[in-house]
Amino acid sequence: MFKPYSNDDDVLNIQGDALTLSNGKTRVVLNGTLELTRDQRGLKAALALKEALDAIVANLQAQADLPAKVKDEPDEKPGVAQNPFQ
Repeated sequence: MFKPYSNDDDVLNIQGDALTLSNGKTRVVLNGTLELTRDQRGLKAALALKEALDAIVANLQAQADLPAKVKDEPDEKPGVAQNPFQ
């Protein structure tokens, strides 16, 4: 189950990777294009999206100290990785 705002690692893929929800401690980022077709596949994708959005809304509504706006910067500053080929 997708737990919004719990970490900076989780990614939820809907309909393969047509739509991805990337978790962060201060933001959840949605990327992609999702076609909700009128069939079982579309229903499955719509239900997955609804479940994720319901979890996001519930988390936000439960925050007593929800700020008006978060800073316009990523959750974590990128680190420096060692080059494995040196």
